[in-house]
Amino acid sequence: MSLTGTPLFVTVIALTAIAVLLPLAVWSRMRGPAVVRAGGRVLMVVLAQALAVVLVFVGINRSANFYASWDDLLGTGDYVTAAKDLGPDGLGGAKAAERPKVRQEFRPADGLGGRVQWTELEGAVSGVRGDVHVWLPPQYDDPAWKDRKFPVVELIAGTPGTARSWFQGLKVHQTLEPLMRDGTVQPFILVSPRTMLLGNADTGCANIPGKVNADSWLSVDVRKMVTDNFRASPEARSWGVAGYSAGGYCAAKLALAHPDRYSAAVSLSGYNDPTLVPSSPVAQDPELSRTHHLLAMLKAAPAPPPVSLWLSGTPQDGYQAGLELKGAAQPPTLIHAEKVAGGHNIESWVRQLPQTFGWLGTQVKMP
Repeated sequence: MSLTGTPLFVTVIALTAIAVLLPLAVWSRMRGPAVVRAGGRVLMVVLAQALAVVLVFVGINRSANFYASWDDLLGTGDYVTAAKDLGPDGLGGAKAAERPKVRQEFRPADGLGGRVQWTELEGAVSGVRGDVHVWLPPQYDDPAWKDRKFPVVELIAGTPGTARSWFQGLKVHQTLEPLMRDGTVQPFILVSPRTMLLGNADTGCANIPGKVNADSWLSVDVRKMVTDNFRASPEARSWGVAGYSAGGYCAAKLALAHPDRYSAAVSLSGYNDPTLVPSSPVAQDPELSRTHHLLAMLKAAPAPPPVSLWLSGTPQDGYQAGLELKGAAQPPTLIHAEKVAGGHNIESWVRQLPQTFGWLGTQVKMP
């Protein structure tokens, strides 16, 4: 029974209803010693409360898609087929132009609308296997645009989160499509890859030899798949990356680490310090946590990277991180810190989509 399917949801609703009604029906009819009657009543109350919690979890997960499967929830998914040392550039010595083209078959993503499609990608460089969801802007099929290439924004979900989370939870395509149609927001191809690769732990979007090459999965394999299968520019100036929560940290990190692949990043309620996620293998390694701190990356760069970052959130949830980076940045690195109302939640991030993607349109250029 699928974790996000209707049968499970209906089953949990039915069981919860039974658990709530059962005490009303048998409370005064229970027989036996007082201790037995008391124990039975306590068990019924606990069962009803537990099922109510399960019902809330299943309902929210169906809506936001934090976990796409039982494997995601239980941390038993196997998405890493190899994790060799790929070197400091994450390419393993093979340039993109030297690798064969990646040809993928795409299927409509159920429940997300006709323009969202997905594929299962075998990352030739990273050794990661995972699903990637792609949304094409309305101009993509317009005959007037048939010879045009498009800019791309790679979408990184938080942890927990799946490749569907940006579309099912934030409904990013539903917010942006009318804005792209009327010219308020530049048309982008939106690409959302799987980021939960080590069970339900946070990879920190890092390359960790022997464990996972999450950075190369996102910044090398997914990029090449998109440019090989769609009219997407491979130029860094036409690629941006956006994320929320842990995905916000990843988005900013990918742009700072790879100005040859991305020109701009949006971090919604992100952070600079990877140790804020103790379960991450990056946080558990003192050297990795030091070198993957965004401030350290910015200061250690041989030259200020030519990238633009938008970091937003409340004072203790993203905004302060933006101010810290802004204080350390030197041109051509541009940092915008935006203080927003609301909390660390989907509603807050959805409200920011028109503004942040409008900004991305000024930084990520049409080919």
